[in-house]
Amino acid sequence: MLWIVTTLVAAAAQTARNAMQNSLTAELGTLGATQVRFIYGLPFSLVFLAVASGVTGAGVPDPNCAFLMFTAAGALAQIIATALLLAAMRERSFSVATAFTKTEAVQVAIFGLIVLGDELSLARVIAILIATAGVFLIAVKRGENWTAGSMRPALYGVAAGGLYAIAAVGFRGGILSLDGGDFYMRATTTLVWSLALQSATLGLWMLVYRRAALFKSFALWRQSLFAGFMGAFASQFWFLGFSLTSAANVRTLGLIEVLFAQIVSRRVFSQVASVRELAGMALVVIGVAVLLAAT
Repeated sequence: MLWIVTTLVAAAAQTARNAMQNSLTAELGTLGATQVRFIYGLPFSLVFLAVASGVTGAGVPDPNCAFLMFTAAGALAQIIATALLLAAMRERSFSVATAFTKTEAVQVAIFGLIVLGDELSLARVIAILIATAGVFLIAVKRGENWTAGSMRPALYGVAAGGLYAIAAVGFRGGILSLDGGDFYMRATTTLVWSLALQSATLGLWMLVYRRAALFKSFALWRQSLFAGFMGAFASQFWFLGFSLTSAANVRTLGLIEVLFAQIVSRRVFSQVASVRELAGMALVVIGVAVLLAAT
């Protein structure tokens, strides 16, 4: 049951990271804020790996072809998903933009079943559907005029959710592909490789096409460093969860992040939830409760 603890820690840390990245978007733009979590997060992941190896005396697992393929697919999907999430946040409230991405729970269950053969019981399917219904209740407002322009943040969010689902399945596949090593060493090794791939890919792209935003993130190193640390810290616990149970279980429980996002929206961004959004959050809680009971 350790995956429950790791997932709750990851969801709380990710909310803090998203809030910091959201504030950096105004200064650095969408891609500039996106690359911060990778470039500034990589050194912290190396520290996590060194500490885990030093404390336990365990060796670092050697990569193989399957590991590199799964991890690279997850890394690329996560880059695009993060950029789409931040783009959605620019057009809708922080909590609502977060809610749109949580269609990921359904998508990760499907991808996990197809790609990794992760089993889904009826109770877990019901939990995913209840929690996802709560997400839609939060995100879709009654009487809202869904023009092409107003649909854009919804499409960004749903697309981000799909890509986050691919990333989750890719990272779990990478962790399972490593030969030998305890779960925490395989999880942390996968984190280091994923952040290294993401830093190299997006960093090089920014250097060529968005050099000003990249250099400005170095000028805003204090804010960027905190966002990078929280990103690496959240990912460390997500990956620990992926090493212990299916990605669908982790991401469904991770829907509790919607409640954390609402707290941030109210206290930091002064955004007040409507009765409809509160009802949706209640459904998310019920769905999570059903998942835990099934587990």
